[in-house]
Amino acid sequence: MAMKDRLNTGELYLPGDEEIMRDQQKRLDRLYDFNQTRPTEMSRRQKLMKEMFAEIGEDCYIEPPFYSNMGGGHVHFGKGVYCNFGVTMVDDTHIYVGDYTMFGPNVTVITAAHPILPELREKGYQYNVPVHIGKNCWIGAGVQILPGVTIGDNVVIGAGSVVTKDVPSNVVAVGNPCRVLREINERDREYYFRDKKINWEALGHDAVEREHDAAESEHDAVERDHDVVKPKRNE
Repeated sequence: MAMKDRLNTGELYLPGDEEIMRDQQKRLDRLYDFNQTRPTEMSRRQKLMKEMFAEIGEDCYIEPPFYSNMGGGHVHFGKGVYCNFGVTMVDDTHIYVGDYTMFGPNVTVITAAHPILPELREKGYQYNVPVHIGKNCWIGAGVQILPGVTIGDNVVIGAGSVVTKDVPSNVVAVGNPCRVLREINERDREYYFRDKKINWEALGHDAVEREHDAAESEHDAVERDHDVVKPKRNE
């Protein structure tokens, strides 16, 4: 099997292989062009992003500088994904990111790793494991996400966390190593920061409708629980 065919299999390979390097350099040239764009060159940025990424949805925004081992060639973004300054995607294999997920400054998502055995590292061997990040997540500034991790939907990862294991949906998780702090709950519908309340009316019609739909869904779930038919007693 050729070295380039091992990139996405999890097998050990040599990343300095000539065929891999030729492809990587072409991709990095395009990434370099993206990082040199002016803030006013939004249409050019959008065009380059479509060329760079394995997949990229509508309305994604990436603030340069953006760093990536394969120039985004193994990065799959849904729609509305946002990357702040200095995000790094170590995309030696695939990174999947769901719709509307946000990355704070200096986040690093890593798929590449090296063997523990010193003799193999000395030879330069590497292996890659994909990372999956769900929809509508907020990945705080300086977070590091390690190879093989899966993060669910609607997750908040606190700034500076090191994510070494999977994180379920609908939670806030923080720390090194990152652990679940709590579930996202009803208080989060009322307060957006400490004692600051969400003014749904001021946010406009769409926001009010979304909040109303969410509340109705919860009400329906409670009603379904109450409507469960209980077995009759024998009389």
